[in-house]
Amino acid sequence: MPQSTQDSTADRGQRRASFQQARSHATKQSLVTAATALWRANGYARTTVADICRAAGVSKALFYFYFPRKEDLLFEVGIVSTEAAHRAAIARLAKPYDVAGVITAVLESLEATMRSSTPELLTEAILEGYRQTLAGHDHLEQTSVIFAEIFERAVTDGKLPRDFAVSHVATVAQSLVSEGARLWAAGRFEGRSFAEVVSRDIAALVAGYSAATT
Repeated sequence: MPQSTQDSTADRGQRRASFQQARSHATKQSLVTAATALWRANGYARTTVADICRAAGVSKALFYFYFPRKEDLLFEVGIVSTEAAHRAAIARLAKPYDVAGVITAVLESLEATMRSSTPELLTEAILEGYRQTLAGHDHLEQTSVIFAEIFERAVTDGKLPRDFAVSHVATVAQSLVSEGARLWAAGRFEGRSFAEVVSRDIAALVAGYSAATT
């Protein structure tokens, strides 16, 4: 086969793969959007897979191709929220920064998603996060990865001690986020923002471990 024909065939294959990937992403996004709207309006427990499929304009078979359970779609929403928080961290680290400010930016991003939800839905998402932890697949773990990246960068830049316990503190910070979200959803912060309370807690955590390593 001439080289030009081979190149043309390869190009068509790449375009087809790119199209299929874009269509797959669009389908998943339509399911996420439809489900989120229905959950806010009708509640998580009262919204069925059939309801979501009708709103998204897809078949139940296609739904189950992407999400084996309704809970997995809820998990996907959590992943989207975490990815947005990660982008917020990257943006802050690209400029002159202080560690507390980056942490606050991450938490503000998470809170923006939380405020677009309902207490019931947020609680369900937290519980599903815990269940995913037991199964070994957890978007909450990705939150600890974000904190680890922040702390590693801060160590490199001399903003934290060289022997700072990056991995451990990142894991503890993630647990503060999870518990803080649960308490915030339950109205236990007395009108204070999630980012305000949890950033203070994580700042105290970081300061304590920094002092312990100096």
